[in-house]
Amino acid sequence: MDELAQLNNFRSEVPVQEDLRAEAERLMAGMSAPVRSDFRRLGLRAASAGGLAAALGVAVFVVQSQPAPAPPPPLIRTVAAVEVLSRAAEHAGSRPELHPRPGQFLVYQSQSMYTAQSEGQIWLTRHKRTIWLPAEGSAVKGVLQEETLAPLPYPGHTLPPNARAEQALVGKPGRPDRAADFDDRAEFLRTDYAYVSKLPTDTEGMRRHLYTQLPFDGLQNYEAWNRVGGLLDESYLPAAQRAALFRAAATIPGVVTVKESQDAAGRKGIAAAMVSPLGVREEYIFDRKTYDYLGRRGVVVDAKLANAPVGSVVSSSALLKVSVADSAPIVE
Repeated sequence: MDELAQLNNFRSEVPVQEDLRAEAERLMAGMSAPVRSDFRRLGLRAASAGGLAAALGVAVFVVQSQPAPAPPPPLIRTVAAVEVLSRAAEHAGSRPELHPRPGQFLVYQSQSMYTAQSEGQIWLTRHKRTIWLPAEGSAVKGVLQEETLAPLPYPGHTLPPNARAEQALVGKPGRPDRAADFDDRAEFLRTDYAYVSKLPTDTEGMRRHLYTQLPFDGLQNYEAWNRVGGLLDESYLPAAQRAALFRAAATIPGVVTVKESQDAAGRKGIAAAMVSPLGVREEYIFDRKTYDYLGRRGVVVDAKLANAPVGSVVSSSALLKVSVADSAPIVE
């Protein structure tokens, strides 16, 4: 039986384990005001992610003093995910690389859909996005330009009145503005090219990076999985680091294969995924032939926790283009 045939034997629907359900219910009980999120952002350690990951509501965590960090769990490869991520690693150097210089910008064009909540109302907000991020990090501020797309009802709900303001903006490209400043985040959470181009190029070293300062609290593997996404969406890793990232991601316990997936632009692919503690399967999608990273998708696997029917898509993104520019638009 060849490798692709083996993939077809794996189920794409993954049930939420009871320990995760209990943890999610505990977290939900302690949450207050609604926030933007594909699964109502976890309330354990405040998120400080930048870029598209933050727009999608992906939980990327900063670290407090308790509990004490623990070493990464033993290196155990999940067979169902190894096929996808290992092939992505093998293809990491198959395309010409970008080599941005200090003073230049990496330009990311993307499309996204994520959950918006306001005044007890919930819907899916959609945007096209271009962001210019300086190659050397905080020396120069980034610039963001967004175009609002027609909002959609949150699965199982009707489109609320609060979404009408977005409908009025459809077809009107926004003006360039300063990108959010995340310079106060921990050094190991940086995603600028100057930093990520110096990350480890071996599997063990990259894995240690993904688990840096994560407390051993039962959610460390999921948080490491989110850090993988933070290095994929609006971050550009050289081929050696990108290959190491995929190989390290394949060792995270709980990662599985999803045979059929689709990004926000409608491109189909195969995905590696992990189920969140709040009932959403977080997928990283790859092209079936080239194994280029396409984007991500959040699919409900627990209707009660996600407040949406099983199988519903509650977040998605598509990384459409990455390029290098000498300058960014002027912000008035």
